Amino acid sequence: MPPIPTFTHNTIAMVYDFDGTLCPQPMQEYTVLPKLGIKPEEFWRLVEHDAKETGGEKMLVYMRILLEEAHNRRVFISRDDFKKMGKDIEYFPGVKDWFPKINNYVKRKSQGTVNIQHYIISAGMKEILEGISIRKFFKQIYASEYHFNFQGIATFPKQLITDTTKTQYLFRVNKGKEELDESINEHMPEWQRPIPFQNIIYIGDGMTDVPSMALTKKNGGHTIAVYPEDDVHDQATCIKLLKANRVDFIAPADYRKDSHLSRQVALLLDKILSNMAYQQEVFTSQLHYGIAEHD
Repeated sequence: MPPIPTFTHNTIAMVYDFDGTLCPQPMQEYTVLPKLGIKPEEFWRLVEHDAKETGGEKMLVYMRILLEEAHNRRVFISRDDFKKMGKDIEYFPGVKDWFPKINNYVKRKSQGTVNIQHYIISAGMKEILEGISIRKFFKQIYASEYHFNFQGIATFPKQLITDTTKTQYLFRVNKGKEELDESINEHMPEWQRPIPFQNIIYIGDGMTDVPSMALTKKNGGHTIAVYPEDDVHDQATCIKLLKANRVDFIAPADYRKDSHLSRQVALLLDKILSNMAYQQEVFTSQLHYGIAEHD
């Protein structure tokens, strides 16, 4: 006798960019740049110049230049060194309390029937992100990585995530193919995907998140753009995204209780939970009357 089908689309995924979304500045400015004694503005100016001169991918250029500057200063950085740097990252208001609050909200609203999982997809450095104080709240962190030689020292970029390649990892979340050695290229029917895009909320901070926002929105998901409070330039960027229908909402990057962002996320979560209840009722009704689960 075949097993009785069960409703499996009862997981919500919240996916976050990191720099400018959860923390105000690029993570390197709290961590590796101070260790090397390099001023952030000088470093990013050098990256911009090198990328323009060589036609290189900017994310790859910054990873290479970090290693070159470390070598020039005879500073050898291990994986543990990067991880320890993660503790120095500063966050937007309320970030440290955000994840338990959201988890409890979903648990209460769904009476414990819906799971929620948090992910980071960042062009930043995974080695640093593995050491952040909020690491325990994330099911997966996808970010650029270095190769470490037999002495445990970073020697060259191993994994690169850019604005456009971020979308690959959204499909990994969507399809449940979360390990990098799992192929996501084979066709998978929508009903087989453990986290449909309509159950995904993507939070980013600007133009670098446009491909991920566009993909999420196009497939029925939800997006929010955040900006530092009182930052007129970044707010203007988010307004452009709202006008272009790249995002559902924009808000200051304030993750505290009763903030504008908190209310917007609660609204989206309520919408997803309501849609889940509808989909589950349809599934249950079809199962009850012996209608085939899927065509």
